[in-house]
Parts: sequence; structure tokens; C-alpha cells
Amino acid sequence: MSDSSGPYSYREVPRHLAIIMDGNGRWAKRQGKSTPMGHKAGVETVRTVLRTAKDNGVEIVTLFAFSSENWQRPSLEVKALMTLFSSYLKGEIKQLNQDGVRVRFIGDRQRFSDGLIKQMEYAEQLTAENTDTTLVIAVDYGGKWDIANAARQLAEQVKAGTLEPEQVDETLLDQYISLADLPKPDLCIRTAGEQRISNFLLWQLAYSEFFFTETLWPDFGEADMHAALTSYNQRDRRYGGRDDDDQSLREVN
Repeated sequence: MSDSSGPYSYREVPRHLAIIMDGNGRWAKRQGKSTPMGHKAGVETVRTVLRTAKDNGVEIVTLFAFSSENWQRPSLEVKALMTLFSSYLKGEIKQLNQDGVRVRFIGDRQRFSDGLIKQMEYAEQLTAENTDTTLVIAVDYGGKWDIANAARQLAEQVKAGTLEPEQVDETLLDQYISLADLPKPDLCIRTAGEQRISNFLLWQLAYSEFFFTETLWPDFGEADMHAALTSYNQRDRRYGGRDDDDQSLREVN
């Protein structure tokens, strides 16, 4: 982890920041606009958050853009989301590449159109060598799917006789979970007042810190990011352990 620069100063910043972007629909309703307009406004927020994260030394940002369950939304909204996703890739990928951002996607791509899959592959290939920041976009993603997919791969190896069942443990399974090559998220932000993770990175968030805010995603700005980073700085991360200097546990003579 690295210290931040600029008007805000932090003892530590999360190396990997995960965000559940919630509240686009409610924002649109309050503004008297259509739900797709809320999603479009949310894209503007992504730009602000990426810039603020980079300026403060955050190395990886993972965004929950479209969940496995989101296919159940009204067909017109799903279509609008897919169109917006495609437009985002077309309009942003060159700038992201110039800014040194490596783009990656996690999730099941089978239900996307061939054209959208090609756009995703192009974005990953174009930015593969960038090292300044990593942007992970979770699309058609679910934490349960992720774990089941990893277990399936191990089961296939057991079936093929290349792996013994007793060799399967947490360490091995972790190697087949999405983002296995990246550090686990240090902080997860969820906007719009909900306090649940909604099937997002179930395995990866096991020891992450959480920051919940009432702010709707399109309204989430630089000040909100700094509030989250400040809150993170106040946490004592012990991963289930205990500080040896904990005064409350010392024997009283």
C-alpha cells in the first residue's frame, strides 16, 4: 500500500478497491428521468472514481457492472444496459489505454452477443501491458457462479485422474477463482444505502473491509471516495488474529 498525495493524506490506501454501484434507477426516478438515463449518469461517476482512485494510489478497482441476476430485469432495461456497455467500451477504451489502465473482465460471457465479446477481448488485448491501474469489470458475474466454476474445473481434473480428491483444499480452489492473480480487495464500497454484497466476489471479500453509504451511485463523487478512504484508514485489520499488545488481554498483577 502507498501513501496518497494531494489535499488528502492517508496512512494507508486500499491496494484493491471493489465497488457495488447501486442506485442508478432510484437516481433516475428522483430526477424524473428514465432508468437508462440513470445508468448513463452512473458511467460519468466511473470516470470520477477511477481518477480519484488513481490519484490516491489505489492500484486495482473492480466494479460490479452487471450481475448474473440482472438478466431478470425488464428486457428493455437489459437491452439499454448492453448498449451502454458497448458504447462505454467504444468511447473509453482508447483513453483508458492512454492513461495506462489495464482493463479486465470477469464473469460468464456466453450470453453476450458476439460483437460485445469481441469488444471485450479487444479492450483486454489493447491494454494488457499497462501497469498504472487495473480496472476489472464484473459482467454477468455472480459469486456463487465463480465458486461453482472453480469447483467444476477441479472436478474435471479429478475425473481425468490428474488430481486426487484429498488434494483439493482452500489454497488450490483459490487458484481457480476469478482474479486469482490479483490481491484480494482490501475495501468494498456499496452505494445507495443497501448493506449486503448481493452475490459479489463472495470468495474474494472474505476479509475485506466494507463501507456503506446512502449516496446514490450517480451522485458518488470525490468527497464520497475520500470519506470511504478515511474510514478505511480507521480500521484495524487483523484477519482473525489479535494484536499481541492488546492491553485488555494482559494479565492484571
